[in-house]
Amino acid sequence: MSLGPNVKCLAYHGPLLYEAKVLKVYSPKTKKITTKDGEKPLGNTVIPQQLQNATGYFIHYKGWKASWDEWVGDDRVLELNQENVQLQKHLKDSVLASTKAVANNNDNVKETGKPDGKSDETEHKGGRRKRGYEEIEKPEDYHKKPEIYFAMSGTLKALLVNDWEYVTKNHQLVPLPRTPCVVQILKDFKNHYTQTNKKKLTSVDKDILDEVLSGLRLYFDNALGHILLYRFERQQYKEIIHDKQYEDKDPSEIYGAEHLLRLFSCLPGLIAQTSMDQQSTGILKNHLEAFIEYLADNKETLFIENYENTSPSYDAMSRA
Repeated sequence: MSLGPNVKCLAYHGPLLYEAKVLKVYSPKTKKITTKDGEKPLGNTVIPQQLQNATGYFIHYKGWKASWDEWVGDDRVLELNQENVQLQKHLKDSVLASTKAVANNNDNVKETGKPDGKSDETEHKGGRRKRGYEEIEKPEDYHKKPEIYFAMSGTLKALLVNDWEYVTKNHQLVPLPRTPCVVQILKDFKNHYTQTNKKKLTSVDKDILDEVLSGLRLYFDNALGHILLYRFERQQYKEIIHDKQYEDKDPSEIYGAEHLLRLFSCLPGLIAQTSMDQQSTGILKNHLEAFIEYLADNKETLFIENYENTSPSYDAMSRA
C-alpha cells in the first residue's frame, strides 16, 4: 500500500480507526519527505526512531486538533475504501458493546459521585463488583454525547508505539503483577496534585478529584479485559484471573502504567457514551490532562523498559 500527500485514509489510534489525511510521506530510501508541493529534504523534521528505515506518514486526524498530528507507519494506516470503512464500523460497534457498563455506572452515579450512594472505599473493600453488562444506551445516541480530546506528549505517544511493537511484533509481555499498579499510581497522583495545588484547592475541588480518580479506576477495570489487551496478551490475562492469589483483586491492582496509558487513547470514545454535560466534560478534561502530564514527568519510575519473553508453550496457547 502506498499513500501520497493530501490523500484521505483511515488510521489506527488505540483500538479504533479514525478518518485522517496524509500531510507528509517519509521515504527511507531517499531520506526525504514528500508534501503536496513535492519532495523536500528533511530539514528540521524529526522522524521517529522506529520509522527511520520504514515508510512513514505524517497524518492529521479529521476533526482533531493539530496537536494530535503524528508520524505513523504502514501498520497504522489503511486505504479509505468501503471494505475498510466496514472494518472501522465493526471496531466502533465492538467498543460500544463492550463498554456499556461504563455508561451504566456513570448514569447511576448520584450527587455524591458514588454508585448507589456507596463510598469508593466500600465498593472496593466491602465486596467485589459484579462484572455484568447491562444495556442503557442505544449506539445511535453515540454522536449526541460530548467527546473530548487532550494533548499527549510525543514521549507518551512513543511509549504507546513501543508498547504495541513489544507485544504484537516481538511477542513479549508486560510482567505481572506490576509495581506500581494502577491503584497505586492513582493514589500517588492524588497526593502529588493535592500538594501542588494545596493553596487553592477547596473541599469541593478535592471531592471532584476523588470522583475523577474513582471513575478512572472504574473505566480501567471495566475496559481492561475487553478493549485494552492485544490478542497475544489474552492468554496471560486468562492465567491471571484463574490464579487464586489474584481472585480477590481488580485489574487495577494487577496491571500498571502501560495498560493505563492505552486507556487514555480510548477515553474520548468512552466518555462520549456518558451523560455528562459540557461543563462536567471540561472539568474532567482538565484533570485528565494533569494526569497525563504526571505520567510523562514520571515515566522513568512508572513504565518498564524491558518486557519479558514468553515460552514456546505460551506462544502456542496464545495462537490457539
